[in-house]
Amino acid sequence: MSTTAVVLLGVIALATFVMAAFQIGLFIVAARLARRLEELGTRIEQEIRPLVSDATVVVANAARVSELAVAQVERADRVLADLAQRVDDASRLVQGALLAPVREGRALLAGIGAAIGAVREVRQARAQALGMDDDDPLFIG
Repeated sequence: MSTTAVVLLGVIALATFVMAAFQIGLFIVAARLARRLEELGTRIEQEIRPLVSDATVVVANAARVSELAVAQVERADRVLADLAQRVDDASRLVQGALLAPVREGRALLAGIGAAIGAVREVRQARAQALGMDDDDPLFIG
């Protein structure tokens, strides 16, 4: 074999060795990276688990508060409906107790007014029949 062939064969062997060493280094770095990513994932999972648990508790409490608020609103609605019904009943009672006598009193006053008007008409008719005039020309007043 010639020296050139031996030198080229040495260069090929050296290049192969360098490539193998580079690949071994790359596998080592990839294994370390995979281990670090797994540790990071585990740590994130451990840190997020309490947050998820707390969020679950917060959501459950919010649901409970919402249920209580709905119950209170429904209760207030029932109370206000009952109050409105009672006010309506009291209004009808007051109208029945006060307005009926007022109407009767107004009717009585209208009857008295009609009676007084009838008496005046009778007097005027009698005065006209007797020849009396309400407007006496000699009256100075």
